[in-house]
Amino acid sequence: MGKQPAKSGPRSDGQKANAAAAAEADGRERIAKRLARAGLCSRREAETWIAAGRVTVNGKVLDTPAFTVGPKDKIEVDGAPLPQVERTRLWLFHKPAGLVTTARDPEGRPTVFSAMPKDMPRVMSIGRLDINTEGLLLLTNDGGLARILELPQTGWLRRYRVRAHGDISQEQLDTLKDGIAVEGVLYGSMEATLDRRQGANVWITLALREGKNREVKKVLGALGLTVNRLIRVSFGPFQLGDLAEREVREIRGRMLRDQLGPRLIEASGANFDAPVVQRGAPEEAEKPARPQKTGWKERPARGQAAEGMLDRLDTGKRAEKPAGRKKTFAKPSGKPDAKLAGKTSFKTASRGEDAKAGADKRPSNSRGSPAGNHKGGSHKGGSGGGGGNKAPPAGGRGRGNADRRR
Repeated sequence: MGKQPAKSGPRSDGQKANAAAAAEADGRERIAKRLARAGLCSRREAETWIAAGRVTVNGKVLDTPAFTVGPKDKIEVDGAPLPQVERTRLWLFHKPAGLVTTARDPEGRPTVFSAMPKDMPRVMSIGRLDINTEGLLLLTNDGGLARILELPQTGWLRRYRVRAHGDISQEQLDTLKDGIAVEGVLYGSMEATLDRRQGANVWITLALREGKNREVKKVLGALGLTVNRLIRVSFGPFQLGDLAEREVREIRGRMLRDQLGPRLIEASGANFDAPVVQRGAPEEAEKPARPQKTGWKERPARGQAAEGMLDRLDTGKRAEKPAGRKKTFAKPSGKPDAKLAGKTSFKTASRGEDAKAGADKRPSNSRGSPAGNHKGGSHKGGSGGGGGNKAPPAGGRGRGNADRRR
C-alpha cells in the first residue's frame, strides 16, 4: 500500500540509493517514476501533474511527489486508471531544423511529437535539441530509461558536426579538453577536431558527455566562432547513419539490450518482458486484408504467354494491324509489277516471261540481235531468228543468212 516517506533531514547520495534499492526490493517505487514508466510523462512532468492535483492513489488526491506506491495500489490520472506497463522500447529520429523538442509549445510552433507516425505510442525524448539543431534524437516509451540516459554520469558520448563562421586553429580547440567556464557556468571536457575550412566558415567535429542548454554554441562562441549549423551525428552507441530526415527507426529487442548493458538496464528498471501495446493507426484497421493464396495459378498456354509478353512490350509507336488480316501470297498474273519492271527475277512472272527474260540475258552483237555462242557464229549483218545454240549449216553460214536468201 502506498505510503509517504517519513520526513527527516537531508540525506546523502548513498542513503538515497539504499532507500531506493530497498523500496524496489519490495516492489515499491516513487509515484513520479511509476507514471514515467507507464509512458504517460517524464518524471518532471509527473511532479507538475501531482502539484496540480491530477493524480490519485487509492482514491486520495496526492499533493506531493514524495510518495511511494506498490504493485497493488490503484493509481488514476485525471480519473482514468493507469495503463499497464509496456515493454521498454527505443527509437531513432532524424530531427530536421524547425521542430521544437517539447510536447506542447506555447508559441504554437511545430513539435517533434507532431511529426511522429500515427501508429507510434506515447513517447518522450531523451535529452533535447534546439529548434535549429538537426540530427539524431532518441525517443523512448520508458521514462526511467530516458532519465538514466540523460545523466552525464552515464558517460555516453554525444558527437556533433558543427559549421561556424570565423577562423580557429586546432591548438585553440585542444584547450577544450580541460573544460571551459563561460559566463560563470563550467562546461566539462570536450574533444574538438578541425575538419576543414570552407570560405568564411569552418567545419568542426565535437564530442561531449554533457547536455547543458546551448552548450556547443556558448563554448564555441567563447572562442570567437558563430555557429550557423549544428548536426548531432551520434548519441552513445547509436548513429545517425543513413537515417533520412524525419524518419523514425526502432531499435529492436536484443540489439537494445546489448547496447544498454546490464548496468543501465538495472539502473533504469527497463522492462523487456512486458507486452508490446499497439496504439493509434486507425487507418490500418480500415485497410482490406491481403488476399491469401489458395493454390497454384494455372499456367497459361505458350501462345497466350507469348501474346501477353508482346502486349507488355508494345510501346504504342507501331501502327496496329487490322484485325483478322493474314499474310497471303499473290498468284502469278503474267504481268510484272510496275515497280519491279525490268527485274526478271520477280517470282510472280509466268513461265513464258521467264523464258523471254532468259533469252534477253544472252550476249548480243552490235545490232543487239542474239548470236550463237559457237565458233565462228558471228556474221556480218546477222540477225538470227532463233536456234542460237544449233550448229550452222554447211558452208559456215548462219541460219539467218539462209533465211534471207529465201
